[in-house]
Amino acid sequence: MQLLTLDPRLLKANPANPRQIMAGDHADSQLIANIKALGILQPPVARQEGDDFIIVAGHRRVQAAIALDLPEILVLIRDAGMETESALAVSENVVRSPLNPVDQWRAIEALSSDHWTDEAIAAALALPLRTIKKLRLLAQLHPAMLDTIANGDMPPESQLRIIAAAGAKEQASVWKKLKPRKGEPSVAWFEVARALEKRRLPANAAKFGEDEAQAFGILWEDDLFAPAGEDARTTTNVEGFLAAQAAWMEANLPKNGVILPIDEYGRPKLPPKVERVWGTARKSDTIGHYVDPHDGSIHEIIFRPTKPNPKKGPQADSEESNGAPSALAKTRPAISQKGMAIIGDLRTDAFARAPFDDSTLLGLLLLAFNANNVDIKTSDFTRDKRQRLFQAITEGGHLTQSIELLRKSARELLAQIFSCRPGYTSSGLAARFAGDAIDADVHLPNMATEEFLSCLSKPAIEAAAKSLGVVLGQRARDTRAAIIKETAGTAFVLPAARFAPDEHELAAHQELIRSWDGDHEEEADNGEADNSDGELHASFGAAMAKRTPSPNSRDNACSIKIQELAVRLVS
Repeated sequence: MQLLTLDPRLLKANPANPRQIMAGDHADSQLIANIKALGILQPPVARQEGDDFIIVAGHRRVQAAIALDLPEILVLIRDAGMETESALAVSENVVRSPLNPVDQWRAIEALSSDHWTDEAIAAALALPLRTIKKLRLLAQLHPAMLDTIANGDMPPESQLRIIAAAGAKEQASVWKKLKPRKGEPSVAWFEVARALEKRRLPANAAKFGEDEAQAFGILWEDDLFAPAGEDARTTTNVEGFLAAQAAWMEANLPKNGVILPIDEYGRPKLPPKVERVWGTARKSDTIGHYVDPHDGSIHEIIFRPTKPNPKKGPQADSEESNGAPSALAKTRPAISQKGMAIIGDLRTDAFARAPFDDSTLLGLLLLAFNANNVDIKTSDFTRDKRQRLFQAITEGGHLTQSIELLRKSARELLAQIFSCRPGYTSSGLAARFAGDAIDADVHLPNMATEEFLSCLSKPAIEAAAKSLGVVLGQRARDTRAAIIKETAGTAFVLPAARFAPDEHELAAHQELIRSWDGDHEEEADNGEADNSDGELHASFGAAMAKRTPSPNSRDNACSIKIQELAVRLVS
């Protein structure tokens, strides 16, 4: 045999090459990176046939050299008449034993002592940088653990990280209790990791700075496996971390902010007679702040005083009596009241953000003044805001001709009127139709949160999971976690939370409204046109004359008639 220096492009592939299935792009890239860093450690083998050189072993090395555009490589030329060519080609690919992880770690440490960086070692050995960092954790293990790993029993990466983060004395103590006994095939690494695990809080959740960290005795430790560019530091000083967060929160509390206490489960406790708001905060709202004891992060909760429900009158009693009978069986609704409140606030905010043109604006105004929560006579909730809008568009004694001011005022008025939160302030289907008209659904935020999904019944959770193609879990909480994982980075909107009314709501909405005197039914039967404008104005005036001057009048029949005539006048 002789060693020659040849252009790798002169070497020809062997038709009898035993590797017919290629190793793959990733493996080839690793080999190229290795040869680029260290060169070809073992020359390929070839035989000479006339002027041609046929590869016996080393096809991938030759292709890698060509890919690197190497002008020459060393090639071992076999002598003629050797009969073991096929066995040699197979053994080059089969009879190999991978290096033990402990030996790999020792080789890595040797290179590191020669001033090699982790990145350079990874390139030279054609290994991922994460693998290099993982193997370097072995330097922090108890010697008896290293001996076990050298025998082929290595823990998963997550457990290895926990074990390596513990001190030497702690490792020795735990290993003495949990090391495998005679007859046990392997180490219960998960038990070792669980015994050594310490609670850690991440630096990226900290609001305080380095001065506060030193004041509270917080020492940061780097997470070697975190993605590049992220703050991967953690601390085991949980009490100091929480105290530093609380001190920062108290020092930076805004004027409308308060610090909320937490219960035994780490949940914030709101003051009495307030309701939580999931939408955008108003100036008059209060923002509660608290430190989550589980992960150390600071959270905010918007809340406002609960508005008293109005006393039920004859009309409310009549509406209740005409409603659907209550179910005898006590079954959990698909969405709880809290869930409906969250949907309502999210819808209201989405409506305020959605754009629409002037022609749509006119239709929205007509819908707004037919909303359930609009009571021009008695509502005090938005009277001052409406008055300010009225002053703005009539400054100087005349209605403004500025289309921009009119458009801005109209949008503010609509945002006040269209409320989707259940209860006395709800606009009912008027806000739903309005939101659907301006495609406000696209402005609804992601609802795949534990806060909201916990408001859904198990059938509702399973229906949402099926719509996303998520495999159902044994428990509702498992299904919720799967939904949150599946929709990470996207905006999941519960179909029932969209603005467009469903078929049942539409059917109820389109039911025939019977007038108190049956005028509508007669017109529908006879196919006759409406009264003339003069007759309509006369009827409207007569109905107005029947009204009692007292603001507390409850003449419902007269009020209904007036509303019907008013609608016909503007239509």
